[in-house]
Amino acid sequence: MPQLFKKVLIANRGEIATRVIRACKELGIPTVAIYSEEDATSLYVKKADESYMVGPGPIQGYLNIHRLVDLATKVGVDAIHPGYGFLSENPKFPHLCEKKGITFIGPSSQTITDMGDKIMARNMMKKAEVPILPGTEESIKDVDEAIAFAKEIGYPIMVKASGGGGGRGLRVARNEKELIDAITTARKEAGAAFGVSEVFLEKFLEKPHHIEFQVFADKFGNTVHLGERDCSIQRRHQKLIEITPSLILDEDLRRRMGEAAVKAAKAANYTNAGTVEFLVDSDRNFYFLEMNTRIQVEHPITEEVTGIDLVKKQIEVAAGLPLGFTQEDVKVTGFAMECRICAEDPKNNFFPSFGRVTAYYSPGGIGVRIDGAIYKDFIIPSCYDSLVAKLVVRGTTWNETVARMNRCLEEFVIRGVKTTIPFLRKIMEDPDFRKGDFDTGFIDRKPGLMDYDEYGEPTDLVAAIAAAIAAHHGL
Repeated sequence: MPQLFKKVLIANRGEIATRVIRACKELGIPTVAIYSEEDATSLYVKKADESYMVGPGPIQGYLNIHRLVDLATKVGVDAIHPGYGFLSENPKFPHLCEKKGITFIGPSSQTITDMGDKIMARNMMKKAEVPILPGTEESIKDVDEAIAFAKEIGYPIMVKASGGGGGRGLRVARNEKELIDAITTARKEAGAAFGVSEVFLEKFLEKPHHIEFQVFADKFGNTVHLGERDCSIQRRHQKLIEITPSLILDEDLRRRMGEAAVKAAKAANYTNAGTVEFLVDSDRNFYFLEMNTRIQVEHPITEEVTGIDLVKKQIEVAAGLPLGFTQEDVKVTGFAMECRICAEDPKNNFFPSFGRVTAYYSPGGIGVRIDGAIYKDFIIPSCYDSLVAKLVVRGTTWNETVARMNRCLEEFVIRGVKTTIPFLRKIMEDPDFRKGDFDTGFIDRKPGLMDYDEYGEPTDLVAAIAAAIAAHHGL
């Protein structure tokens, strides 16, 4: 295969930057990393062919569109991969890339604009006959309009930022007072996070499942889905665990949701990798939630059950190659699960825990994958997202997959900071989780999940290894 691009710049950091670098290396494409002073010792910086410090400060350099595109031009880059977060869903970024003759590895700026406006996205899906929740067709103008709408469809109501995502700018109201408070809070949060304080209303579903479908489309009109991921294990609308395939979908519902996801992608004139998110209620009705116009944090589990390298495919499609497979070619084998390992203290309301990693021991064995960003003595910065590793396991059955994840979490040692590892182990051991009996309210209903010892391991493997070495040398 001829070289797809001369050089790819990764406009991101952490584990996703490493993930993109690995895909580029396998495709024979040189890579360029960017980093802040805080990220100077990060793994991805060492793995890239070229690395350049950006600034000022820990955040601004990752968000300065013009400087990044200027850097790309200066060092001979002809494609940029945005990863997730930062500029990945900012339409100004691909728009400038398009003007400068640089390929943006993702959808078009117009598609990102359309799907980033949640109200516009809802209306597009309604026109395409993709099921949507009852809600306002425009942003609400004042509190009185919101109260009248809530009386019409009934509580509970979701207040959502029209330009939001990732759980930010989202509040639930169960009565009129809560609705008024939710509108004020959501507007402030949305304005701070997205620069747009407009909000709209949707009917809130009690105890739904959060099911998303991975879609892929090339520039020749070929659009497919690669199955679903169940992202229902959440706290404060932030995903903790993702699973594929979902335990609640039968073949008929899976087929209908997959067809709706493809229909949604086509309605958005989508190209490259994207995710269509749905909520599924207790009666197995499903509704469009939003479309994420980028690679997802949880993409590895889809790769594990389909055998398709999504990041490589992103690069190939961006370079103008066809998908190379049809919907009928997509086969899902076994189960896969991802646990997000975050530097957080679950017992302290998941408060971030940053600092030096004093010990690190990663699990391994059949069906185990780690997409990580840390190592022993690495200092986890306090200015970024708390995700430090993604532990992914694959099994032939659901029970085997849960058992394998539990074993890996027991082996996984990170010291010096608090992490979500012991909390995730408690979830793996929960009888309801093992039975597949969970939804988005699972963690809120399970206060006992916080009942774990500090390290969550009966044996500290690092201490055990040190003791064995000492014994061997007669110390």
